[in-house]
Amino acid sequence: MPLETVASAGALALSLIARDSPVDDAQRFVTALRSAAPEFAAAAGAESAVVREAVPPARHRRARCRVVLRHADGAVTDVTFVGDVGSPSADARAAFALDTARWLAGGQVREDAWLVPDADAHDGAAVDLSAWRAAG
Repeated sequence: MPLETVASAGALALSLIARDSPVDDAQRFVTALRSAAPEFAAAAGAESAVVREAVPPARHRRARCRVVLRHADGAVTDVTFVGDVGSPSADARAAFALDTARWLAGGQVREDAWLVPDADAHDGAAVDLSAWRAAG
């Protein structure tokens, strides 16, 4: 998939929202993560990235993001991230995207200290960005 296709997905998502429709913080959170796919690819040294799943945080639910990376050699990496519970504020959006990019750029190390079981993740575990940041 060409990088420009991935990069334009966020713009397309925004253009599909009627101008008169209010965009809430949860929608902005999802759009921001999907739009960050090119940055995630660059951070991981991959040819392209697609954000397959983006779930905003809520007081009862952790933020969640699934990123699929395609590398130049054709290899595919599928990683699920979980973040904090809370509100999908601008600060939460920025922190989640930044932590995701930093983890990808840091060599994608998987340590038990920050992996959590996740039945929906590709490999059965998700990277807990809160624990990863705390271990930092």
